[in-house]
Amino acid sequence: MTADITTTTTNGRPFWAGRRGTGLSFVAPAVFIMLLVGLFPFLWSIAVSFQDLAGSKQDGNWIGLANYQKLLTDARVWAALGRTLLLLAVALPLELVLGLLLALHFQQDRPLKRLFVALIVLPAMVSPMVAGSMWRLMLDHKFGPFNQIIGWIMGEPVVLLWIIKPYLAFWAILITEVWQWTPFMFIILLAALANVDKEQLEAAEIDGAGRLRIFFRIVLPAITPVLGIAVLIRALDLFRIFDAVWQLTRGGPGNKTETISIFMYVRGFQSFETSYTAALVAVLLIVLSLVVTVLLRRMEIAR
Repeated sequence: MTADITTTTTNGRPFWAGRRGTGLSFVAPAVFIMLLVGLFPFLWSIAVSFQDLAGSKQDGNWIGLANYQKLLTDARVWAALGRTLLLLAVALPLELVLGLLLALHFQQDRPLKRLFVALIVLPAMVSPMVAGSMWRLMLDHKFGPFNQIIGWIMGEPVVLLWIIKPYLAFWAILITEVWQWTPFMFIILLAALANVDKEQLEAAEIDGAGRLRIFFRIVLPAITPVLGIAVLIRALDLFRIFDAVWQLTRGGPGNKTETISIFMYVRGFQSFETSYTAALVAVLLIVLSLVVTVLLRRMEIAR
């Protein structure tokens, strides 16, 4: 009797034959694959992080929390993390502000609007590896046009060692990132602005509200949900930045532009410190998952 209640619906059919069961049967394979692809590497990293796998060693010995203790005292890890967060803190606001200004400008009908929008979006279609290589050539102190343009503006030859000097190398990475990913912010915000209620805007203009007042009272609240998601996506992307930096500087000079992703690559695939890298991956995944969960919850509450 109990078996009949738990396996059939009110009309006598198996529960998986109902509308809800049909939906679950379609979704279940995708959920399983997502869990397999996303969860297995995370669990594997945690398991390996408690061992001492390195180099060509096949079997690791249990060493407990030794790798995690090493993380806490490794100055190079904290330096790489600091550089990553610094790049995020500088590049993200620049991309957001520039993308928003461009979106506000092209929200209105402009001559050759479609052409200019297509040209602005073009850098986002370039592979980060290609973008890094291209900007490395453009910033070359001997043959690159960037120094020549600055020289024309200054009225005298200028030799800036963009890739060699540590403080200039950071700016080279920043220029590349802002150039490539401002279009991402632009196209997302342009779409969000297109969905702002036109009647509210017209009513505000009739009432004599200025542009700034309309923007902060009507436009900004309307696009805030989309703005929040765009910022979150771009922040996560900046945190894992690798391609462009690797092509530009290889993390150099020395390790002055080494981000956390480059640090993990060097330790895991050049020094072959498998367990140590796995410990770092596990910590970052846990921290980032918690941060994203909290942010999404706050965004939902704010809505």
